[in-house]
Amino acid sequence: MDQRIINLYDEYTHRPLSREVFLKRLAAITGSMALALSITPLLESNHAKAATIAEDDDELDTEMISYEVNDIVMFAYTAKPKKKMNMGAVMVIHENRGLNDHIKDVTRRLAKAGYLAMAPDALSEAGGTPANEDEARRLFTTLDTKKNLDNFVKSVEFLRARKETNRKVGCVGFCWGGALANQIAISSPKLNAAVSFYGRQPDPADVPKIKAPLQLHYAGLDERVNAGIPAFEEALKKAGIRYELYLYPGVNHAFHNDTSEARYNADAALHAWKRTLDFFEANLK
Repeated sequence: MDQRIINLYDEYTHRPLSREVFLKRLAAITGSMALALSITPLLESNHAKAATIAEDDDELDTEMISYEVNDIVMFAYTAKPKKKMNMGAVMVIHENRGLNDHIKDVTRRLAKAGYLAMAPDALSEAGGTPANEDEARRLFTTLDTKKNLDNFVKSVEFLRARKETNRKVGCVGFCWGGALANQIAISSPKLNAAVSFYGRQPDPADVPKIKAPLQLHYAGLDERVNAGIPAFEEALKKAGIRYELYLYPGVNHAFHNDTSEARYNADAALHAWKRTLDFFEANLK
C-alpha cells in the first residue's frame, strides 16, 4: 500500500483528524472517494479477526473487574491460567482506541504464557471504551495526563497485591500504551519490567528515575515515533538503565496489531512477541 496512505492514517489516528478531513485527503491520494472508502477497512481494526485465543478457552479464567483508584472506579479485563498461584503479573496497556477486543486477546495470550494479565481501561471515568473508535480517540484528548498516569501506577500496585501473584509485575503497551509504559517505568519504582511497542519516548531528563529493565520495539517506517529514539537511547546509556532496543526494518507503526490488515506484519510481530515473552520470563518468574 502507498506509504502516503499509511502516513495519513497515522495522522488521522494520532493528531487526530476528523473522519471527514481524513477521507477527503485519502480521496486526493487514491483519485476518488470510492477508492478511499474501499481502502479504509484495510487500515482500520477488524475486530472479527481479534480472537486468536478464544474467550472461553478451557485453560483460562477471564472476567471484567472493577477497582477504585484516585476516587474513580477503574474497569479492567483480566485473564489467568486456571488454578495457578504464585505467578508473575503483566499489565496490558491499550492503544488510543481503548480497551477493545484485540487488547483483550493480547491479555489472553499472556495468560496462556502463564501470567495473571490485566488490561485497565483508561476511559473508565468516561464510562468505559465506546464501540465507535472515533469517539474513543476523541475521549483520549480529554484525559488529564498526570491523573491518567497515576491511575495506571496505582493499578500496578493493585495488580501486585492480587493473591495469585508472586509480587512481580511488568507492563506492555502499544502505541499510546507504549508511551504510557515508558512513563510508568519512570513513575513506579516497584515495576519489575516494561515493554513498549512503538511508544513515544519520555523526556530524557526523567530517564534516570527508571528502575525496571526496558524492552523497546520500533517500526522501521515509523518516522514520527522514531525521531525520539536517539535522545532516549543516549539518556538510557548515560543513566546505566538496562534495556533492549529492536528496530524492525520495512514495517509500519502498529505492526503487531493483527486486526489492521494494511499495517500488520506477521514476521515482525512474531519476533517481537517472542522477545517480549522471553523478557518477562527473565524478569517476572
